[in-house]
Amino acid sequence: MKKIFFVLCLLTFLFAADFTFAQCPMCKSAVESSIKSGQNNVGKGLNDGILYLLAAPYLFVGTLGFLWFKKYRAKVASQDDDNLTAN
Repeated sequence: MKKIFFVLCLLTFLFAADFTFAQCPMCKSAVESSIKSGQNNVGKGLNDGILYLLAAPYLFVGTLGFLWFKKYRAKVASQDDDNLTAN
């Protein structure tokens, strides 16, 4: 089951890469045309969007790490309590 999930994820990422690279020239041309026309708000909006997309995975992984740490700490604390009562 894990192998099938891994292969499906790998294929999804491989096929999605073509679509993501296709967007780069479109964004670049949109920013360049807005700068030539004297508007800078499109470039600032794209930069803000990039920062939000950059922060999202870190927040997700940080949240998972925090929850794992909290669960691990509770497990160790309960084991310590069991060891104290057994002695």
